[in-house]
Amino acid sequence: MRQGLNKGHFTFVLHGHLPYVLQHGTWPHGTDWLYESAAETYLPLLDVFCRLWEKEVPVKVVMGITPVLAEQLSHDSFKENFVDYLNLKIKAARENAKEFKECGLTEMANLADMWFDFYGGLLKKYISQWGRDIIWGFRTLQEEGELEIITSAATHGYLPLLKKDESVEAQVKMGIEIYEKHFGKEPKGIWLPECGYRPSYNWKPPVGHEEAYPRKGIEEVLNENGVQYFFVDTHLIRGGKAIGTYMDRFEALKLLWKQFEKEYTPEKKDRSPYYPYYVVSPGKDQGAIAFGRDPVTALQVWSGEHGYPGDFRYLEFHKKHFPGGHRYWKVTGTNKDLASKEIYEPEKARKAVKEHASHFISLIKEALREQPGGIMVAPYDAELFGHWWFEGPLWIEEVLEGLAQEEEVTATTCSEYLEEHPPREIVSLPEGSWGEGGFHYIWLNEWTQWVWEKIYQAEDLLFPLLEETRDIDLPQPVQEAITQMARELLLLQSSDWPFLITTWSARDYAEGRVAVHYQAFMDLWKGVKGALEDKSLPEECSQLLKRLQERDSLFPELDPWCWKEGACK
Repeated sequence: MRQGLNKGHFTFVLHGHLPYVLQHGTWPHGTDWLYESAAETYLPLLDVFCRLWEKEVPVKVVMGITPVLAEQLSHDSFKENFVDYLNLKIKAARENAKEFKECGLTEMANLADMWFDFYGGLLKKYISQWGRDIIWGFRTLQEEGELEIITSAATHGYLPLLKKDESVEAQVKMGIEIYEKHFGKEPKGIWLPECGYRPSYNWKPPVGHEEAYPRKGIEEVLNENGVQYFFVDTHLIRGGKAIGTYMDRFEALKLLWKQFEKEYTPEKKDRSPYYPYYVVSPGKDQGAIAFGRDPVTALQVWSGEHGYPGDFRYLEFHKKHFPGGHRYWKVTGTNKDLASKEIYEPEKARKAVKEHASHFISLIKEALREQPGGIMVAPYDAELFGHWWFEGPLWIEEVLEGLAQEEEVTATTCSEYLEEHPPREIVSLPEGSWGEGGFHYIWLNEWTQWVWEKIYQAEDLLFPLLEETRDIDLPQPVQEAITQMARELLLLQSSDWPFLITTWSARDYAEGRVAVHYQAFMDLWKGVKGALEDKSLPEECSQLLKRLQERDSLFPELDPWCWKEGACK
């Protein structure tokens, strides 16, 4: 048995995020995304963490909650309508049970009763245990030392491709401010959206015809704002050129990589992803600590085809019974179409959970035996657990309970680990992400170039306007209009829109959201420019401002003049 500093360490990093959907549609795209994730992921995870806490099993999970998600879960409209959503699910389960019993479908009726109990239990705990405040539940667990909650960029903007350092600053500063608002302390860690990282170099926008200009490395912005650590994908830690298979398909990416490659010499080292590294850009001295994603366990959980969620015994995500949308079938087989899915058997699924938890623990131990004192960081989208993989929260519970019995490995958080194991190596990392291909293709390609053109135009208009008005005593309506412009830009910058466009998963919705926020920004800009001349906001713009403040009401404390250090109005 290894002791002390040679003992292996492990942590789950669960990245909780949804784009801003309140007041922007309901079904199939819109607030139902939020209700489903709250019911199927966030509340079940809270339940698992509390059970472990009560059993004195160390949780030690790093939980990412993006600012835009925290704002939505805390919004009064969510709190009211989520209860209605749960009641609809309970009613549907009751009606399903009656329907199935009348048809003699006993197994289906039993599953309907399961859903009745599941949603009924959620409703009871949401109201009585958590006081309709999911964020308060997570905050409580952090204050008890069971979780470490980290922040992210304000609206999950894809930082490497934002045109101006001021935009990166804005996303990071708002991420920290909103974290402090909801969790009462400063964050130590941050989830860079899509694990997207860019070092400092003479950067030329991949869209447009501007000349190259110096950019801060993202780690510099984190350092200046007091953020201690972040996460990157394995290929960045190892210093390789994981530029992916898409470079030749899209000229803008090829040009962007060539710019970066001129100033970066890859370190040909096979660095271990099981240790943290202090990251600085070449020629710079300000940086932050990077943890790498474990490559061994990633496929086991992420892959629906090769990983645990694809086991034939687990609940099938894609087949639903209408009305109500409850699921009654199991995965069944690799090549089975939806019509051929068999009835879900909860007991067999629970057996699979135990088997897969045991297997996962064996992978952790095997990987860390050759990495004395190392840490395995296993990051996943939180919504995978419960929403996409119904049994996922129970699997996490089994893994953490199993680790509590192990002598070789202990669960920890990233901050706790760094207290005993500070990084011993300073490195420069290449540019990239955890997206397919390892670079920026998922977010910048022939289908999304127009999105970046609009983002860049808005950046070019907003930041000079902020400088122009910084020392002017603006009428309140004009100040509010500029603030709403900043809010619309943050929403426009969300990485979710190009991702959904590229993957076709909700393409029309994402394209519509880009158009909506861009048009709102431009209409406000025209009104503000007119107001700066005659000191009065046009009536049409005043009415638009009122509508936008009601529709896009996140970050009510936003002050864009504070995005530049020491420069608040």
